[in-house]
Amino acid sequence: MKTTQHIPVGKLKRAGKILKTGLKVGRNYATYYGEKMVSSKGDRDKLDQNNASDIMESLQELKGSGLKVAQMLSMEENLLPKAYAEQFSLAQFSVPPLSIPLVKKTFKKYFGENPEEVFDRFDYKSKHAASIGQVHEAWLNDRKLAIKIQYPGVSESIDSDLAMLKPMASRLLNLNAKDTEIYFQEVSSKLVEETDYNLELTNSIWLSEACSSLNDLVFPKYIPTLSNEKILAMEWIDGIHLSEWSRLELTQETRNVMGQRLWDFYMFQLHNLKKLHADPHPGNFLVTPDGKLGVIDFGCIKDVPEYFYKPYTSLIVPNILDDKKQFKDILTELEILFPDDTAEEHDYFYNLFHELLSVALLPYRTDTFDFSDEKFFSKMSTMGQRLAHESLNSKIKPNRGSRHFIYVNRTFFGLYHLLHMLKAEINTEAQLKF
Repeated sequence: MKTTQHIPVGKLKRAGKILKTGLKVGRNYATYYGEKMVSSKGDRDKLDQNNASDIMESLQELKGSGLKVAQMLSMEENLLPKAYAEQFSLAQFSVPPLSIPLVKKTFKKYFGENPEEVFDRFDYKSKHAASIGQVHEAWLNDRKLAIKIQYPGVSESIDSDLAMLKPMASRLLNLNAKDTEIYFQEVSSKLVEETDYNLELTNSIWLSEACSSLNDLVFPKYIPTLSNEKILAMEWIDGIHLSEWSRLELTQETRNVMGQRLWDFYMFQLHNLKKLHADPHPGNFLVTPDGKLGVIDFGCIKDVPEYFYKPYTSLIVPNILDDKKQFKDILTELEILFPDDTAEEHDYFYNLFHELLSVALLPYRTDTFDFSDEKFFSKMSTMGQRLAHESLNSKIKPNRGSRHFIYVNRTFFGLYHLLHMLKAEINTEAQLKF
């Protein structure tokens, strides 16, 4: 894979890069509409592919908040045209790492010394490059370590990057930028937290200790003396990523056991801690040589406030969807329905979310649920595509839902997809023990 030799730093340089990408996208649209005028058959798929490729190339060079948002959107594939979903999924596993000279320069800037002056040995070749930082192997006093280094300029450019990218994202998802300001603020605040490695260190130690009672989970041991706001040091956990492990020839019992660990981990966090490891993609989970589940990267931690937790979790109560008054009250508390809605708006959103939740809550309606069930995920996909189509064409388009939905739903739909990847059958009733 090619490496990144330089990252634009500063608002003007980054804005210039985004502007150039916007011009490319504009030219792509001009070509598309020109072809339509000539032949009435503009190739929309080609337009999406060209735009997605140009946008992704720019985001990979800039790294940071835009790339993180692309990663988030790739997990909501029904919201995006296929070409965008495919390109943005690269943000999870295929980000060009920093070049060796840039790694050395960045580490010294953040730590005040070169890596070889701090560690007995340091591998300048990145083992994993993500949207905000990349991980290197290092050794000190016979301990193998994982050293996460943040990309230069990322934390200082979050607000300006999102401000530049907001019109592009709003157009892509057909959103009203004014109405979605509260959601962009939620994303911005979480990205600011993710770039503070001191906060991640605190969260990582707290959450790993809080979950220490759960069986067969492994968390890194963090090293505060080698960490700061831009560098995070921890002991290395050997293992293979969950996606790679899931492709091995495994017994159904083995898949079920690993899936149950994931399920119990998230139910414990939600119900006991009111905090969530809110970045549930396969790269953040390892299976160790002795068969335990390793949980890494606590950069994105979502607090779940009580006023959201109570109505959100009440949706899993059996037959709740059949109680019209109670279901309406819940939707109102979750900011999906409003007291001043017209009769048309009320009926539209009531029926819409009733149908959506009738599918999404199926795992909670039985004692066990088989996440390998293709019919369930086909229903989820069909529902997502239909809702996306309706949002593009409906005359009723106000954005609905609490800002807390962004990361809480991301967490649990991400969990669904991990369990589907594992083809695991889960004892969903086990949530009640928490």
